[in-house]
Order: sequence, then C-alpha cells, then structure tokens
Amino acid sequence: MARVFDVVEYPSEMPDEIVHRFPETGICDLRFGSQVIVRESQNAIFFRDGKALDVLGPGRHTISTANVPLLTSLLGQAFNNRTPFTAEVYYVAMREFADRKWGTAQPIIVQNAGVGLGMTLLQGFGTYSFQISNPQQFVTQIVGATGSYTMTSIENRLRSMLLSKLQDTLATMAAQGQNIFQLLSLTEELGTAVRAKAQDDFAAIGLVLKSFYITNLKPSETSAEDLRAMGMLDMHTYTQLQAADAMRDAAKNEGGGAGLTAGIGAGMGIGNYMTQAFNMQQQQAQQKSAPAPAATPAAAAADAPSVMTPSEVAQMLKVSEEDIVAAIQAGDLKARKIGSAYRISKESVDEFLKG
Repeated sequence: MARVFDVVEYPSEMPDEIVHRFPETGICDLRFGSQVIVRESQNAIFFRDGKALDVLGPGRHTISTANVPLLTSLLGQAFNNRTPFTAEVYYVAMREFADRKWGTAQPIIVQNAGVGLGMTLLQGFGTYSFQISNPQQFVTQIVGATGSYTMTSIENRLRSMLLSKLQDTLATMAAQGQNIFQLLSLTEELGTAVRAKAQDDFAAIGLVLKSFYITNLKPSETSAEDLRAMGMLDMHTYTQLQAADAMRDAAKNEGGGAGLTAGIGAGMGIGNYMTQAFNMQQQQAQQKSAPAPAATPAAAAADAPSVMTPSEVAQMLKVSEEDIVAAIQAGDLKARKIGSAYRISKESVDEFLKG
C-alpha cells in the first residue's frame, strides 16, 4: 500500500536549486487534512494530473477545499474527503539569485566607422541577478516534471538571452554615432539598456531580471586573427597589423619604465599606422586605375628609332605628314631624299625640336 504523506515539506535553503519536486520520484499520496509547510523563501505549487491547482505561499497549509478549491471538482464526493489521492508539490525558490556570471564566449562585432578597420571585436564579462516572478508559469513552461531543476539547467539560456540583448544594444549605439572609445566608457548606460531590453524575454518564462552589470568591456586581443578567420580582413591589412603588433611588443620590457611607456605609445599609434596604410593602399589603387599620362614630343623622340619616314616623325610629333614634308622642303628639318621618299635621322629630329 502506498504511503500517505500527512506532512509535506522541503526544509533545504535551496542554494543552487530553483525548483524541487516532492517527492523527486514516484507519487505523493495525500488526503484532505494533510499539511504542506512552505518556508519563507519558497512558494509551493500544488499539481494533480499535470494541472497546477494552486500556489501556496510561506506558512503551514492544510489541504482542504478551502485551500485548493479545484480539488472538489476533480475528486468529487466519492472519496468522502478521507480516501488518499495522488498529487505533486513543487517547491520554488523565491529569493533573488544574485551574482551570477556572464561573459562573451565569442567576441561581439561592432561597427566602428572612422577608426582603424571600421569594425571592432569586443569582449566583456560581468554579473546579473534574477528572481522568480511567476512560479506557476515558470514550472509549467520550463521545469515540467523534472525532479530537481538547478541553476546549471537554465544558466546557458539566460546568458544567451543577455548576450543577444548586449549585442543588439551595442549595434544600436554604434549606429547612433558612438565610436568604440565612447562605448567603452558607457558601461552603466549599456547595462541599463540591456536590462530594459531583456525584461520581456525574462517575463515570458516567469522571471524578472533584477540587475545586469558590465564589469569589463574591451577590444579583443586577437581581433586581427578573428577578423581574418571570418573572412573580413585581407592578407595585406592583416600583415600590416601584425607588423604594428610586432612594433608594440618590441617596445615592451618586463621592467616597465621607459620601455612600458614606449609600448603604450606604440599601441596608441596603431590606429594612425592603420589609417596611413589604408590611405597608401587607396592611392596605389587610384594610380593603377588612372590613365597613363601622354608622352611629350621630347620624351617620344628619346625612344624613337635611328631612321624614320615622314609619317613616323609626324605620328611621333602629333602633326600631319604634310607639315613634316613642308618643314623638310623649307630646310628646317634635315632629311635625305632617296628616290622619291624622304628618310629622317633621329639626330635631325632632336635638332629640329631644339629649334
């Protein structure tokens, strides 16, 4: 015969548990007159046949139609208020779960117009806290029939929600004109914005986000490597960044002092170095795409063959063949007539150009 529980309680402080089912396995046989004890930091949800019948706050509760009125319609009068019936009691921790950790497993891409590469990879970490606001909603939507639901069961989900909101907030503020240096100084404003954005998602599963703090937010130390791995950085720029990093590392020394100061200066100059490299790259591209300048007559004559026809000289000097023949007949341009054709030496063209 199944055991009938006359007293149901869960005295644990539930340090890492959010919900605990009583009993963890099997069924709980109760009857009218059984008592449910709920601690100050708990709520208890009374279930039967998978349906939540009532939420019991802190105190000692005697199971009766007054406390759980829906039992009347479910059980009817056939039990004469004495026969045992199966039920489930879920204890829910109502205290604030504080000082939970969050961090960026992968850097967040942020547009950074006008600075460096035009984008930055940010990494950050901090703390957050939450609390159950609707225990019945949380149990029915998240916990189900689990015997014990701990922090590790939901932390990944909560962190994903928070990082999604942080990424959205950073993108919005960057689009509004905030550069990377301004964003790094607005950690309190960022935390407030993330907390506001995440409230609806937390409320949808019966939670309330109490706090969200950014302890540290900084550019990723492997930004160049990460950007290149994502196909967002060409080899030429990557090589330039590597050279800048080498300059910075060479300026450092373990003793600090002047070497440390030089290292900081080199690091601060990376942005200017990148900008100059980008400008040089743009100028080279423009020079390649621009049409070659027209050769001057003197420059063309320097590359001319030793003996030319009037047509070749006219083409070289950008005039008509008749003009060349006229200059020959006038004696201004020396030429030798062979049969009916003229031949002009390169030296004669040079003397003609000199006047």
